[in-house]
Amino acid sequence: MIGRAKFKWIKSLQLKKYRQSEQCFLVQGRKSVEELLRSDFNVMHVLAAKGTVLPDLQTRTEIELVSEKDLATIGSFQSNDSVLAVARMKEPGPVVLGKSPVLVLDDIRDPGNLGTIIRTADWFGFQNIIASHSTVDFYNPKVIAATMGSFCRVNIFYTDLALALASQELNIFGAFLNGKNLDEVNFGKNPIVVVGNESTGISAEVERLIKTRVTIPGKGQTESLNAAVAAGILMYAAHH
Repeated sequence: MIGRAKFKWIKSLQLKKYRQSEQCFLVQGRKSVEELLRSDFNVMHVLAAKGTVLPDLQTRTEIELVSEKDLATIGSFQSNDSVLAVARMKEPGPVVLGKSPVLVLDDIRDPGNLGTIIRTADWFGFQNIIASHSTVDFYNPKVIAATMGSFCRVNIFYTDLALALASQELNIFGAFLNGKNLDEVNFGKNPIVVVGNESTGISAEVERLIKTRVTIPGKGQTESLNAAVAAGILMYAAHH
């Protein structure tokens, strides 16, 4: 049975300030926990609901049994698919721009969008993402859940984007409503693809550094695409 102190400590990791001070984060759901246990993250705790059969979890730490109610209370979702884990954060090294395809996220605020973007980046082979400091926390439980395990394979480095993209030699593409038709764009080798905020787009500081403005053509009447959808379309085009 899990002790009260550990219960409170794990539950506190729902909040960013405690994740940062403890350098630990939550992973919820069987799929995500399985991916975590196959990764090189340092796994500290695995909690499972009593009666849960876990024959496919080759865990590096002891599985602690708790009630379904306690599991739901500790985590941030009503249903945790019977499994929850705690792992230590990893500090990714700075991304070397121009050496591999890189996605740049300028002020992405929605956790679901970021998680979906990470999952899509994993699919298209974008292993490195650089993000503005105002972009939602990579270790937010909703972000981790939305990645469906891809958080184990995609690195995010938070930095000042204007400084990071300042080199005149970089091949930088940005998503805009008034740019070159995506069908006519040649992304070349190891492009840098920038996606902006869900409401306001790419910031002025970053916009001035973009070499090619790209527009995803559409036929309907909606004002704009969801940021995660736009990122997915751009990564698909860039990886070909």
